[in-house]
Amino acid sequence: MALRRPDWEVLPETAKGTLFLLSLVLCASMMPVEELPPASLVVALGLGFVSAVFDNIPLTALAIKQGGYDWGFLAYAVGFGGSMIWFGSSAGVALSNMYPEAKSVGNWLRHGWHVALAYVAGFAVMAAILGWHPAGPLRGAPAADPAAARLVPAGSAGH
Repeated sequence: MALRRPDWEVLPETAKGTLFLLSLVLCASMMPVEELPPASLVVALGLGFVSAVFDNIPLTALAIKQGGYDWGFLAYAVGFGGSMIWFGSSAGVALSNMYPEAKSVGNWLRHGWHVALAYVAGFAVMAAILGWHPAGPLRGAPAADPAAARLVPAGSAGH
């Protein structure tokens, strides 16, 4: 393997993007949300819009801990939904550092509105074809309510 001199010229530009991403994660970790509304199809759809603005990692962790979500819908919502706006994903932050015009709200409204429409349309198609099949709370975690506790089949706690 040949040794190469590091490309120090790119460090200042990448440091700005890294600092911005860390600031977003720090702000999201201070989000004062202790509990989400009870899991439903509409709440899962809304999590996609919320995760486009706030970091999707704490939202996803909170939803998993709370339980009652359909895993496929939750993954779609925080994955696709979290990328609707450029700062909602690490890839969006990286690309917007390469193409600063991507950071313009006006440009997003003119040229990116279809992403939100595609998110909602995809969610609707998924709901129509697959339906909502919520999972119970994590094994060993306290149930949000007694009705949610009945979603975990008896005898499945050790499997």
